[in-house]
Amino acid sequence: MAEVQLPTYDIVIFGASGFTGKHVVREALKFLSPDSPLKTLALAGRNPSKLSETLKWASTSTSHPTIPLLVADTSDPPSLRRMASQAKVLLNCVGPFRLHGDPVVDACVEAGCDYLDICGEPEFMEKMEAVYHEKAVEKCSLVICACGFDSIPAEFGFMFNSSQWVYPAVPNRIEAYLYAESDKKIVGNFATFESAVLGLANADKLMKLRRSGRRRARPSIPGYAPPKESRIERQKKLGLWALKIPSADATVVRRTLSILTENPNGLQGVNEHPKQEEKRIAFWSRVKPAHFGVKVASKNLLDLLPWITVGLSIGRLGGSSIGRWFLLTFPSVFSLGKFRKKGPTKDQLGSASFKMWFVGHGFSDAKLASRRNAGPDTEIVTRVMGPEFGYLTTSIILVQCALIVLERWGDLPKGGVFPPGIVFGPTDLQDRLQKNGVCFEF
Repeated sequence: MAEVQLPTYDIVIFGASGFTGKHVVREALKFLSPDSPLKTLALAGRNPSKLSETLKWASTSTSHPTIPLLVADTSDPPSLRRMASQAKVLLNCVGPFRLHGDPVVDACVEAGCDYLDICGEPEFMEKMEAVYHEKAVEKCSLVICACGFDSIPAEFGFMFNSSQWVYPAVPNRIEAYLYAESDKKIVGNFATFESAVLGLANADKLMKLRRSGRRRARPSIPGYAPPKESRIERQKKLGLWALKIPSADATVVRRTLSILTENPNGLQGVNEHPKQEEKRIAFWSRVKPAHFGVKVASKNLLDLLPWITVGLSIGRLGGSSIGRWFLLTFPSVFSLGKFRKKGPTKDQLGSASFKMWFVGHGFSDAKLASRRNAGPDTEIVTRVMGPEFGYLTTSIILVQCALIVLERWGDLPKGGVFPPGIVFGPTDLQDRLQKNGVCFEF
């Protein structure tokens, strides 16, 4: 009996009925058109009725489009393989990724389809690279994690700032200050809180993974490493109080800089046009390495209290199973209402926005960096801003990344597991984001 040939779709959104997934569906529907790279779309998840409700919720018209609904579950590998075989590009919105992501990546690599997600979990991202990179190259499958607010604004904001340093000036460090504002109190996604809790619980696994893996190339950064700073900072120039936080963004930026150190001209496309090759080489020639860190910021010092509470709570309780039970059962209590199991309302999302300043410190002349006791003498400030970041900006970014993969596949690497910056840096992603409400300013 002949095997039934399943239809293939340009994009399959997995986890479409989740908090973030439904916003990704709404954003994707804006670009679903016979004249768009996105001509066919399917939604995937465990529950067809919830997928149908998501489609009704996301559609702007009363008669929502006829879009296939695929049943797939991370606990059912055959369903994942069937889903991946039907996708050109799969968008994974099912987290925490350390619990649910590995079998999805495995299915996509095996099927040879491209995979993008919104992960912000360093251990998962680095593990996927260690386990699947060689096979992904062999199967021509691009696996790109952190294609949402984690970590595109950080990567592109870093590259945008570093490219403003014109020879002989060079950066030494670039610090990002994330400021979220809203007319209404807005709550964070529970999955984000859960990922942070599980991340601390498995921190030793990340360190073990890094020690056992291939030694990464280190970029040559002018000047000395920045001295240790106080956890809380008063940023007078921006008029903000800031709290240094452990950040997936910083690890993703470092991975991109490491790959760039080994490949100074970036990564060649599988069928790259000569003009794109010139553009790629020119782009990476403008990007300079620098130390990088991220801080959450607020105009009022007291507004940092929930973040401090989250850090202290996870730090004190995340190391034991009973402590994690309390954290994950009562997230609102241990975050002073910052995270809840119920997501934000439409009004809350509509009133929210973010600004992310990138403050670069460096030298007006690279020769100064080699002088003993010489500190940075130049500062360059740039900014990225956009709508609410957890759901709206994340959806905008993920969909634009997917459209680039569909439209400009030949200009991208043949396959492999990469951070987003090294893949999308030389493309027109920044221009696309600018046109869709995520702005870059100098």
